[in-house]
Amino acid sequence: MGNFSEGFWDIFIFIFTVGGIFALYLFLRAYSADRAEGEKAQTMGHVWDEDLAELNNPLPRWWLNLFYITLAFAVVYLFLYPGLGSNDMALGWTQVKQYEEEMAAAEARYGPLFERYAETEIPVLAGDLEAMKVGERLFATYCTTCHGSDARGVRGFPNLTDSDWLYGGDPVDIETSILAGRNGVMPKLADALGGEAGVHEVVQYVLGLSGREVEAGAAQAGKAKFEQLCAACHMPDGTGNQALGAPNLTDDIWLYGGSPAAVEATIVNGRQGYMPPHREFLGEAKVHLLATYVYGLSRRSE
Repeated sequence: MGNFSEGFWDIFIFIFTVGGIFALYLFLRAYSADRAEGEKAQTMGHVWDEDLAELNNPLPRWWLNLFYITLAFAVVYLFLYPGLGSNDMALGWTQVKQYEEEMAAAEARYGPLFERYAETEIPVLAGDLEAMKVGERLFATYCTTCHGSDARGVRGFPNLTDSDWLYGGDPVDIETSILAGRNGVMPKLADALGGEAGVHEVVQYVLGLSGREVEAGAAQAGKAKFEQLCAACHMPDGTGNQALGAPNLTDDIWLYGGSPAAVEATIVNGRQGYMPPHREFLGEAKVHLLATYVYGLSRRSE
């Protein structure tokens, strides 16, 4: 879809905005004209309490002038600020320009603070209390929507406080995840597994990998199917492949829930996991501090 405020939409917005202001002006003129000399007020047909009628008396002049002032304000505002599509108008102000100016001012003020830590390795930086506080504020601003304010995640978004990592928990791995983002794909396997019976067998086998009580016969049948269709990503022993972001199925930690129904839904419907890249948005210096904070989260209990 093209830019909503360019081309045809410029004309559309101009006509309805300016036309609306002019129509309001005409409306006020039409319904506020003084009556001719000797003409009596007419009822508007609204009567209350038997004899209390609404008459067509014009608005008081001071009240009417307030309406005209608001219309004049609208005209002046639209001349100064961009309210008519993509035109910058007299002051040349745009929200994008203001955002860029504010970001530039913030970068000039806080950039040296982030750069000060950029050359320090993450394991060393994780021991710096001030650096961790800065990283915590970055996390609170940019990461809590998905991973929660306590970083323990929610359904579909990983817990960052434990030692279970989809793509690896080394400093380089964490920093890469934030900088470049991640795309996790679990394909739909119901048809490949032969339908409901095959899915049930693999579910039982997968649950058994983490020591859960399962149907032995179904799990045994599911093992062969797992080795054929699942081992390439999750490894033959189910411990996962961090190069692909395939989770470890043996530790009883579940990204989308570990109930039989949840595991079945994952196999039948597949999953699409997405971690957006932050390199362009935050810059490498900020990401370095953010990665330091995330790295330190999982090592607090060590």
